[in-house]
Amino acid sequence: MRKKLHVLFLLFSPILFAQLPQSLMEPAKIVTTFDEYDGSVYKNFRYKDASVIDENSGTFDTKLRYNTYTDALELEKGEDLFQLVKNPTSHARIDGDYYYYCNFKTQRGLKRPGYYVLVELNDKYRIYKKYDLKIKKPSKNGAASGNATPGKLSIETKYFLEERGVIMELPMNKKEILATLSDKEDELKKYIKKERIKVKKEEDLIRLVSRYNALKTTDGSNSRSLLTTRKN
Repeated sequence: MRKKLHVLFLLFSPILFAQLPQSLMEPAKIVTTFDEYDGSVYKNFRYKDASVIDENSGTFDTKLRYNTYTDALELEKGEDLFQLVKNPTSHARIDGDYYYYCNFKTQRGLKRPGYYVLVELNDKYRIYKKYDLKIKKPSKNGAASGNATPGKLSIETKYFLEERGVIMELPMNKKEILATLSDKEDELKKYIKKERIKVKKEEDLIRLVSRYNALKTTDGSNSRSLLTTRKN
């Protein structure tokens, strides 16, 4: 799977790499809101070697880090902080994660733009993951005695099934995902048991969606869309 994504990522890539041009960057502000919190807004605090592919101008090497709070890919240039211009035609690879800026919508038509990491590519659907920041505010209880609890930041991973720009979140819980894919609940329940699927594991989640796709394709129903989960 990683090999397939790597090939896709390099489709627009020239042989030689160059430094990232100014046209693909814009100034970014340093986030100080959570300086007193435990944890970090960054997926990785240190900048990582990265490749940026702009479909209009080529491939560039740089160092990036993902800010989950601002949903931005940041870089430093001298003493200044920048971020990649958020554009669907520019993609980035960091530590094996393939970041795409997507203008997705939910099944209810709500806009959900942002950076998504592609983890599975299929002719009919794709699976993305998105890093989401969880913020726990500090507790003021015990402040007088110096025992107040500091705020805490943590990063969680959410998975989405996508078809034609429409996304549906895939729960990381057996009961909930069976409810989400309810039109094939009985078959998937047997598959999970037989194959010992653990939906919290990315590889197993991919396998489960693949099985769901196979069931939808062969059942002869009017709608074979994976985002249509209502029982007939």
